[in-house]
Amino acid sequence: MNIHEYQAKELIRRYGVAVLDGHVAWTPEEAVEAAKKLPGPVFVVKSQIHAGGRGAGRFADDPNGKGGVRLARSAEEVRAAADAMIGHTLVTKQTGPAGRRVNRVYVEAGCQIARELYLSLLVDRETSRVTIVASTEGGMEIEEVAHSHPEKILRVAIDPAAGAWPFQARKLAYALGLQGGQVKAFGGFIDALYKAFMDLDCAIVEINPLVVTTTGDVVALDAKVSFDDNALYRHPEIEKLRDEAEEDPKELEAAKYALNYVALDGTIGCMVNGAGLAMATMDIIKLYGAAPANFLDVGGGATKERVTAAFKIILSDPNVEGILVNIFGGIMRCDVIAEGVVAAAREVSLSVPLVVRLEGTNVELGKEIMARSGLPIISADNLADAAEKVVRAVKEAA
Repeated sequence: MNIHEYQAKELIRRYGVAVLDGHVAWTPEEAVEAAKKLPGPVFVVKSQIHAGGRGAGRFADDPNGKGGVRLARSAEEVRAAADAMIGHTLVTKQTGPAGRRVNRVYVEAGCQIARELYLSLLVDRETSRVTIVASTEGGMEIEEVAHSHPEKILRVAIDPAAGAWPFQARKLAYALGLQGGQVKAFGGFIDALYKAFMDLDCAIVEINPLVVTTTGDVVALDAKVSFDDNALYRHPEIEKLRDEAEEDPKELEAAKYALNYVALDGTIGCMVNGAGLAMATMDIIKLYGAAPANFLDVGGGATKERVTAAFKIILSDPNVEGILVNIFGGIMRCDVIAEGVVAAAREVSLSVPLVVRLEGTNVELGKEIMARSGLPIISADNLADAAEKVVRAVKEAA
């Protein structure tokens, strides 16, 4: 689960992470009132959406104008910046061409910046440890830095039993070129950020840029925090921060039925049981010349109702031109899947090719249910056969 910058900063501030003062505003008038509470003379007005690259982004109705992060030196400039953002669609590299509607802005105090750095904490899958990632290239997209200048990416893995040690922070501080009191400030920053990461069950905490001010302070100028969805039951106060307007409606609907669904940009809808099998299904669709429209794992204990809901969610995507159902029946019985597929296809008036590959528990009963349905369901013998058939059927339908 992702949250907005202003929410992230409020959370990490409670742990002692240094951030600038700021206030959220839903209208230009509220933005002006927010600025009056700050020292000035420079303010920063920031669009609040769940996407990076806001400063370099452009608004759909003003593509040649300024981005989603703007400096202001008076109350009127704050009002003008907020008015140009709130209610408008911001397009960045991460939003795609559709962009995201800005419903609120964050008005923050300005500061004198001497240096911009990059800092994040994340779970490294290779080491199975929380890892600190740092770079001297703050303010840039870290993926671009990693590609062009991998030597500028610094990593320190943290032992889960020992936690973050002071020498690790000092090592990073010196590698980043920090000096004197900046080293101590950086160490305190790392300690606070690590505690926040662990206490809040974060998946990633990214500070980009982390700035060193002209007075030697180390401050989070931006903050991106993402949480492990599987741990949200321990943090009801964090779950309340969810902004459903920033999430895909299909993914929200899937969550109601405990379905693991992620929307993609292809044309072949997938319904599979098991994450590994779902990934394999997506890969083989690509192998046969098409692209998956989604990742959807119905799980091992799905009911007929959940399968029906999954089918409807897939079909709610206007980009879907064909559907591939790939089920290996273990705990999940093939006849249950078949009943759900038939029920959903009848309810939504199926209008795209449907290929179903079933194998495992009650597979013959499942195939019999689909055969008796009278629906134009294409049966497949194996995964390769299923992928080939759904891609061919979509091309023929087109």
